[in-house]
Amino acid sequence: MKKVHELTTIKMTEEFLQNHALSFLFVSRPDCSVCHAVLPKLRELLDKYPQIHLGHIDASKVEEVAEKFLIFTVPIMLLMIEGKEYIREDRFVRFDQLEEKLDQIYEMYTE
Repeated sequence: MKKVHELTTIKMTEEFLQNHALSFLFVSRPDCSVCHAVLPKLRELLDKYPQIHLGHIDASKVEEVAEKFLIFTVPIMLLMIEGKEYIREDRFVRFDQLEEKLDQIYEMYTE
């Protein structure tokens, strides 16, 4: 499964985005059952994309994340390319559609 980088501050999150051109942020809360169900599926999906780095942010510990990325609910999944948002998925994710989007973007970016 894809390695998860735990991002515990906004500064760590910004550095993560700067250091990885292809970044996928997963924002959750410990009391969110959907979050716990989605993360393993996301890690498995992202195994197909070796150049995408996965960062996890606990919104209950890093409260500034909501303001920085305009987050109103969890889980939120953001594909960031060179610091810019390209994909945003929230709550109930259709992984087949997410995979299609990722395939297209990944192919264009890694050619």
